[in-house]
Amino acid sequence: MSIKTKLSLIMSLFALVILSLNVVMGYLITRDNLTRNNELNMMLAGKQIALAVEQSRSVYEYIKDQYKEGTNDNIIESTLSLTSPDRITQESIRVNRNIFEITGLTLRNPNELSIQFGTYIYKNDSTDLKSVKEALKTRKSMMKDTKINGKHVLESYIPIMPHNSESYVIRIISSYEPISSALSRVLFNKISTSLVFIQIIIIISSILAGKLTRPIHVILKKVNQLASGSFETRLEVNSRDELGLLSHRINAMANSMSYTTSELRQKNEENQSMKEHLESIINQTADAIHLTDLDGNVIRVNSAFEYLYGWTSEEIVGSRLDFIPSSAGEYRREWRKELELGRPFILSKAVRICKDGSKIDVSISESPIFDEDGKITAVISISRDMTEHNKMEELLRRSEKLTMVGQLAAGVAHEIRNPLTTLRGFLQMQQRAKIINQSHTDIMLSELDRINLIVSEFLILAKPQAVNFQIRDVRFTLGDVISLLDSEAHLHNIEFRAHFSQDPVLVHCEENQLKQVFINVLKNAMEAMPVGGKITIKLDGEDQQHAVITVTDEGEGISKERLQKIGEPFYTNKEKGTGLGLMVTQRIIEAHMGTLAIDSEVGQGTVVTITLPRIEAIEASDGESRIMT
Repeated sequence: MSIKTKLSLIMSLFALVILSLNVVMGYLITRDNLTRNNELNMMLAGKQIALAVEQSRSVYEYIKDQYKEGTNDNIIESTLSLTSPDRITQESIRVNRNIFEITGLTLRNPNELSIQFGTYIYKNDSTDLKSVKEALKTRKSMMKDTKINGKHVLESYIPIMPHNSESYVIRIISSYEPISSALSRVLFNKISTSLVFIQIIIIISSILAGKLTRPIHVILKKVNQLASGSFETRLEVNSRDELGLLSHRINAMANSMSYTTSELRQKNEENQSMKEHLESIINQTADAIHLTDLDGNVIRVNSAFEYLYGWTSEEIVGSRLDFIPSSAGEYRREWRKELELGRPFILSKAVRICKDGSKIDVSISESPIFDEDGKITAVISISRDMTEHNKMEELLRRSEKLTMVGQLAAGVAHEIRNPLTTLRGFLQMQQRAKIINQSHTDIMLSELDRINLIVSEFLILAKPQAVNFQIRDVRFTLGDVISLLDSEAHLHNIEFRAHFSQDPVLVHCEENQLKQVFINVLKNAMEAMPVGGKITIKLDGEDQQHAVITVTDEGEGISKERLQKIGEPFYTNKEKGTGLGLMVTQRIIEAHMGTLAIDSEVGQGTVVTITLPRIEAIEASDGESRIMT
């Protein structure tokens, strides 16, 4: 049902209600007016009858007084009958056909009525006595609408109060038909007029509803255009009411939707382009990519995955691909724990099983995929074939080993050739002279000792020795080394300043090797201070995870170019150095899972920082030791 029809119906129904109320009110008012007029007429008739009755009585008394005794009573009675109350009531009923009965009633006793004149055919025993008493008591006329003997009548009671006689009540029974006829005519006229008005109102309401809903049809047409995706046209409703405001808001909504739709279309094109770009990257990349849900079922694979593992997309999408060797199951559980925490887990090397059962070395990178709520919905895995890479790494390792062996061999040959040349020269001199020179012999022994030192340090690098690791307090180890070197330091005008932690600093170490490290570092610091100075040894115990030892000297310092070469085999600036001491020191620190760092500036001195893993005192109480090679 349209708004126009609804408005027309509402206005018509409203008019119908008003007209219906008008008809009802007109009917009630007319009925009351007719009843009141009838009551006034009955009162007037009753008064006239009462007056006629009084006159009749007066005439009756007068005639009886005028006529002497002996006069014929028949003559008197015939004369008086012409003016009797019964004759008056009969004439009144004959003249007014709407009056059915006139009765003069009085009270013989409190519970019985007495008829003074008229007839009493239309009796209403249940109410007549009560009504007569009430009329006499209130001295006011009253009328009732009732049914007597099957007729709808009006029952009127008019009290009469004569001066010289007993009070009585004239009861008049009149027909209700004149009132009902008048009411029917009035009701017919009212209804006919109302129907005409209803028709006029329906026509007018239809015209007004059409005029009022015309802007709504315009708005509806515009809304339909908006719903179909057309945002170009605009409403032109100039009214300043709610419809005008609604049209302006619809225009604003159309502008906003046009702008938003344009942006969405642009973003959709960008997303489509990005999707095609990503699809191209995924399909063209050389890395094997596959997506799985949280249950491990494959969602998608790229072409590289099909080529690397041998399965096609149709074979594995929707199924669970179990191509991880059973030996790697533990690693897989670790991956899942990492993925559940939302962190990508990367494994540099792994083994996977292909469709034909062969195994392949790959590098795996697994990352979770999140939805808008931050929940993991899938897992993406990227595999890269590491077969050729592993071959290259193996070749590179072999090449590096050969290069290192070559460097060490060249360094050893160079370092040993010099003392051998000296030995050969002195031996040739003694062979020619055939005389043993004691000074030459001392020099030859010194050169042999140098060769032995070079070979010993080289063996430390070439073959790791079995060592016994124990828990030791670094403070005591450093204290022993300082005590050992203190006298030599005084000879060179060097002072040791130690700053140790008050709390124990426990490490797992081979004490002799650790002493060798500290001796090498302190000797290098002493040799860097030819004119003397101070060497500060600090042991920091604040770090609960590491023992940090720093050795700071006031020597000449090391240039950046030399600092980069420190630790290389046989690199030294000392006249009698081998260049293997610092290399041995680094090897010992690495065996203890520690680090060695050197920071130096020319003319500012050098700072050597040694960091070793620290253990808790509780762990040290059990005295556990281990053997490492």
